[in-house]
Amino acid sequence: MEIKEQKRDADLLRFITCGSVDDGKSTLIGRLLYDTKTIFEDQLQNIERTSQMRGEEYVNLALLTDGLRAEREQGITIDVAYRYFATPKRKFIMADTPGHIQYTRNMVTGASTANLAVVLVDARKGVIEQTCRHTFITSLLKIDHIILCVNKMDLVDYSQEVYEKIKTDFQNFISRLDIADVRYVPVSALQGDNIVNKSTNMPWYEGSTLLYMLENVHLGSDLNHVDARFPVQYVLRPQSTEYHDFRGYAGRLEGGVFKPDDEVLVLPSGFTSTVKSIETFDGPVAEAFAPMSVVITLNDEIDISRGDMIVKPNNQPEVSQDLEVMVCWMSEKPLVKGKKYIVRHTTKEAKCLVKDIRYKMNINTLHKIEDDLNIGLNDIGRITLRTTLPLFYDDYRKNSGTGSLILVDEFTNETVAAAIIL
Repeated sequence: MEIKEQKRDADLLRFITCGSVDDGKSTLIGRLLYDTKTIFEDQLQNIERTSQMRGEEYVNLALLTDGLRAEREQGITIDVAYRYFATPKRKFIMADTPGHIQYTRNMVTGASTANLAVVLVDARKGVIEQTCRHTFITSLLKIDHIILCVNKMDLVDYSQEVYEKIKTDFQNFISRLDIADVRYVPVSALQGDNIVNKSTNMPWYEGSTLLYMLENVHLGSDLNHVDARFPVQYVLRPQSTEYHDFRGYAGRLEGGVFKPDDEVLVLPSGFTSTVKSIETFDGPVAEAFAPMSVVITLNDEIDISRGDMIVKPNNQPEVSQDLEVMVCWMSEKPLVKGKKYIVRHTTKEAKCLVKDIRYKMNINTLHKIEDDLNIGLNDIGRITLRTTLPLFYDDYRKNSGTGSLILVDEFTNETVAAAIIL
């Protein structure tokens, strides 16, 4: 059971496409789907018919992801579009994220669950502001794998010189960021060069195709299997004769490994116990690890409720009501110092106060702006929060599950910001 579960997770890759508007993100995804033969016949006929009606010279593969009327009319991506496909080696969930600066919050949403980012650059334009903005956000969100696709190579006569210059410019920018694995590939999404099949137009490129990179990127070391973290989502007390005394704690592991007989500590109470069993939909298992969803039962009766966290006594998270966070602001109402918001962190909810705004980021230069602390829609900045209840957290780079939170307007219930804990 455990081996099957591990294999299933290892076989799934979540990735996003990002970059500036008109870099060809939707076309790239359409080409991937088309060349891996994962488009249904009626879908293909539909986009062929739509392309003809619009008087386009070729089948517009971008229509596979651009489903909103406004997206098709303007030829841009506005919302995050998710598509699923599989090859014999791996299953994929890909998010086509918008390139416009005013939809940065949508890009953050798509990137928040991704293992890998495919950053597109138009070969004619090179590395521009949105390339830097999206790459910085992927670094901030601890996406450890980036593939830089230099797209539209057919429009620069498949020039090696153009490709090498863009590659050098991008390397100079990311040298200031903390990204573990960066790969480069020259492509033409429209013509299909180096997407699924090796291009004959660029014999000078000796690397792999985009699909080969996606199929073979190693994700095993991305999850934290050291720090045991189990936020309790729900307490199971079946009111039935068969399970009269059953008390289980349901949730999703955010890190580490739990096994029966392990000694555990419950936060915030500080009571200790040992694991009695680990239950799943398919029955009990010998161990559980992130990101499995399980029910844990304990050998002692402890008062545990939603928002509590089960950890190991010798490896505990930080516990504090004062947090230092980087926020991506998602609301049209600007961030207000001294205002109260609701904070949602793992399964816990509390109220919080914005104590201080430290600085705003200039995403192009990566410099801190300390003389303009007005954080508005799509801005990224560093702030401090004071919460009404202590939160149990880790540094985001150590554990993205326990190191992230969202801020919610307490009156409108609108999500106003996504934040990572520093």
